[in-house]
Amino acid sequence: MKKFLPFFLLLILFSCQEKQKQKTSYDFPFQNLDLSIDERIDDLVSRLTVEEKASLMLYNSPAIERLGIPEYNWWNECLHGVGRAGNATVFPQAIGMAATFDDELIFRVSSAISDEARAKHHAAVRMGNREQYVGLSFWTPNINIFRDPRWGRGQETYGEDPYLTSRMGISFVKGLQGNDPKFLKASACAKHYVVHSGPEKTRHFFNAMPPERDFRETYLPGFEALVQEGHVEAVMCAYNRTYDKPCCGSEYLLNDILRNEWGFKGHIVSDCWALDDIWLRHKLVETRVEAAAMAAKAGVNLNCGYLYQYLPQALDSGLITEKTLDSALIPLMRTRFKLGLFDPEDMNPYANISTDVINNEAHQKLAYETAAKSIVLLKNENHVLPLDKKTTKTILVAGPTAMDVNCLVGNYTGYSGHLTTILEGMVNRADPGAVVEYNQGVLFHNDSLYQGFWQAGRADAVLLCLGINSLFEGEEGDAMMNPYGGDRLDIRLPENQLEFVKRIRLKVKDKPLIAVITGGSAMAIPELDSIADAVLFAWYPGEAGGFAVADIIFGDVNPSGRLPVTFYKSVKDLPDFENYSMDGRTYRYFDGEPLYPFGYGLSYSRFEYSNARAVQKDDKIDIQITVKNTGEFEGDEVVQLYARKKKPEFWRPIKQMVAFKRISLKKGESQTITIPVDPKQLQYWDVELQEYKLEPGNYELLIGSASNDIRITTSIEI
Repeated sequence: MKKFLPFFLLLILFSCQEKQKQKTSYDFPFQNLDLSIDERIDDLVSRLTVEEKASLMLYNSPAIERLGIPEYNWWNECLHGVGRAGNATVFPQAIGMAATFDDELIFRVSSAISDEARAKHHAAVRMGNREQYVGLSFWTPNINIFRDPRWGRGQETYGEDPYLTSRMGISFVKGLQGNDPKFLKASACAKHYVVHSGPEKTRHFFNAMPPERDFRETYLPGFEALVQEGHVEAVMCAYNRTYDKPCCGSEYLLNDILRNEWGFKGHIVSDCWALDDIWLRHKLVETRVEAAAMAAKAGVNLNCGYLYQYLPQALDSGLITEKTLDSALIPLMRTRFKLGLFDPEDMNPYANISTDVINNEAHQKLAYETAAKSIVLLKNENHVLPLDKKTTKTILVAGPTAMDVNCLVGNYTGYSGHLTTILEGMVNRADPGAVVEYNQGVLFHNDSLYQGFWQAGRADAVLLCLGINSLFEGEEGDAMMNPYGGDRLDIRLPENQLEFVKRIRLKVKDKPLIAVITGGSAMAIPELDSIADAVLFAWYPGEAGGFAVADIIFGDVNPSGRLPVTFYKSVKDLPDFENYSMDGRTYRYFDGEPLYPFGYGLSYSRFEYSNARAVQKDDKIDIQITVKNTGEFEGDEVVQLYARKKKPEFWRPIKQMVAFKRISLKKGESQTITIPVDPKQLQYWDVELQEYKLEPGNYELLIGSASNDIRITTSIEI
């Protein structure tokens, strides 16, 4: 063996030399991996013509062959799984992920998504595919505040609360972008900046004018948190105007706040064709050239659209300088370098992620876990749930969503070969000796079909699958069955579905009638609540939604989802849709009686709270609390902390979430937990001083299982 040793050493030496040669062989300094990113960017920008610079600022950036720069399409989506690009794990829609109140879980979800994204990207590049939806720059997450349940895109958000939105958004960004000190696993984007949540029909020209306190205390915190704590790589500016200026042309929003106040170093991308709105609908300038110049001067780096092709003309006309052009281009190129898009593939730590990871067994299990934790039990009269598998001999599954795939996925979705409908889940999970029958029963939105009554009459239990899907709510133009641009101006359950429930109830007077509702937003369902014995809200639960619903119904999973939005009794409880004041909106400012409050969700277990105390040291606040599972089922409890200022000098929320923690407890188990509270969450915006301040005095801390289910209180002195 010893005589072969020099040969092996020579082989290793040759291999190292080849790798070193590959590392140091380059045509231009910007390809030299030994240089810093800033040095590489400076060299690259110095070699570009004005026309080439402008082309690199378009979302569908063409190749610059003379410099060896490949084409790159910036547009990609991964709201709840890699979207629109073939096979991918489909997790619950974002609003469902928010209902888990589990930021650690959301980090695992987005880490899985970025694994699949990397695998799909490199596979695409290897086959010469650089089209839309195979890049590594994802325009996710949507952290707009879901202030009104009529908004069709609220399903994309993490709900109505700034704190919950921030925590979920930060976790999603960190999982997506990875933790490599040099490279981004993928690029995340906080959207839509800012004050943007409908109506969809007027989004291209409306002017949001929220009170300054609401602007600072409700609409901005999520974006600030993702920039400063999440280090999000990109921010997308919205279509509308805010305070008279187009969001994609506002130096106040993009420079004064985003870059100067918060220190944002990444790139800003326009919402798609938003720059057209500047001249065509906002009518603040007369030409496309002027609109492009306005956006570039305000700080927009990337144009999803075509107007930045006019930047050379804007330069020739004196509307911008080449220095402005370079300043806009540099952050964009920095993102491409951080993604490793100018480097040999084998130099990237994420390039070896195998395509075997795409929708693999581990990710399927994660999709199931997320769905199971997201589903909210709204009602369980006389503990009809869970059903006993051994004694429930005949089950009728009926309703328009029972066999519907669209109600699993919501919008901005991918697809997989493992989409499991509610009917399939029930058939799979029921006892082998049980009879599971199916009847559509009723159509989604008209009364041309009412069936299933004879089957209901002889069933031991009836499961009615109701609600809506992405054909009825979503982005402008996507919800094909919606005449309101994707918004739901009527937030009730469709009338024909409610009529169907009433007719079924007559057939099953003394047997369990269970309703499972799918949808991406709060529904006004007081009549259903009065008729059904049990109500589950499943959101758009993803590929494993059918299994998760069935396992909750049969008691293999204890429901633990919580509402990230308030369920109102009627649209009459809401202010005007176009009013961006928070007065009367969300649990923080709504002083009426909701149908189901923010943070609400039932369990098959009972949880007892005791021994709450606040521990203050320096600027840190810790809340200690003991929670005991006193029920008969193992389960998860979401401990929620709310705060309110006693005798406030200024207008403050009725209460506001400042912390939460999900814990798992076995039957009879108790656990003492410590939950940190960031004093920053107690600040208010001082309009006169133009700064955040912490008002001295006594703060009551409300601890419980929902915003209206406070079990124990303590207080702190600031």
